[in-house]
Amino acid sequence: MNDSEFAQLTDDAFARLEQGLENADLDFELPADGILEVEFDDGSKLVINRHNVAREIWVAARSGGFHFRHDGDAWKDTRDGAELFAKLAALIESQGGGTVSFG
Repeated sequence: MNDSEFAQLTDDAFARLEQGLENADLDFELPADGILEVEFDDGSKLVINRHNVAREIWVAARSGGFHFRHDGDAWKDTRDGAELFAKLAALIESQGGGTVSFG
């Protein structure tokens, strides 16, 4: 995957993330290009960012850090193969953000 393909894939993923978070009425910010922060009522955060060098999406949550690489079809966790949007929905719920869908 080249730089422009990675940029397009991550732009699409971030647009989908923003839409799902807006629909779930969750507080989030875009403090810089390629970074999305979700803030929860207890003050904790979930941070999602694109890592250009590794061509991955990285997630930092209360429960740990996760790296997702596009396999040609979807963004998959490099450790357990979980799909990005399903994993994020579970992380958000476990961190107190309720149910969110990235449909």
